[in-house]
Amino acid sequence: MTEAKFIPLTNYHEYPLDVMQTRARSFYEDLRRRRTVRDFSDRPVPRKIIADCIRAAATAPNGANTQPWHFVVVADQVIKRQIRMAAEEEEREFYETRAPEEWLEALAPLGTDWSKPFLETAPYLIAIFAESYSLTKSGQRVKNYYVKESVGIATGMLIAAVHNAGLVSLTHTPSPMNFLNEILDRPGNEKPFLLLVVGYPAEDATVPEITKKPLETITTFL
Repeated sequence: MTEAKFIPLTNYHEYPLDVMQTRARSFYEDLRRRRTVRDFSDRPVPRKIIADCIRAAATAPNGANTQPWHFVVVADQVIKRQIRMAAEEEEREFYETRAPEEWLEALAPLGTDWSKPFLETAPYLIAIFAESYSLTKSGQRVKNYYVKESVGIATGMLIAAVHNAGLVSLTHTPSPMNFLNEILDRPGNEKPFLLLVVGYPAEDATVPEITKKPLETITTFL
């Protein structure tokens, strides 16, 4: 195993306390505007914007720097159609036969069902895959560590990056998602983690009126 080369920490920038507080509050105020959207416009989005959002996501901390993720960006309308048909088939079966009653009751106020037209309408679908192991150029398997945690952090950063760019997104997790490997021709060491729908909101888009838990109920300071 090759030892890592350590270099001086030069990119860190410390701010005065008042600036830190302003930046922290400003970031919170911006993120609290973020909403999950189901009504998308078909307006095109330049690919380079999506590329930079993924670059941001790929800076995420991860186990042993194995970077166990792969992002498949789908703009092709035929492929989006295939994904929609496969996802709706799984979702229909889930809603009609496999979903626990309490889960259906929890979803009822949000009005969600098996129909997923946004999978075709939005300009981009980003399929995020988690790599259980990597392959060297010689074909040797290399185990990846803390895969779910690492990919989950990267996904959160991607969602924040998309919002920061001025777009909206939707996290979609049809169960199971193995059809993504087949449609997108991904290898067996990659497991679908999440499908992120990205684009502009439709002009008549609506979102449910919900609130977030207050700080004191989700945080303990010791």
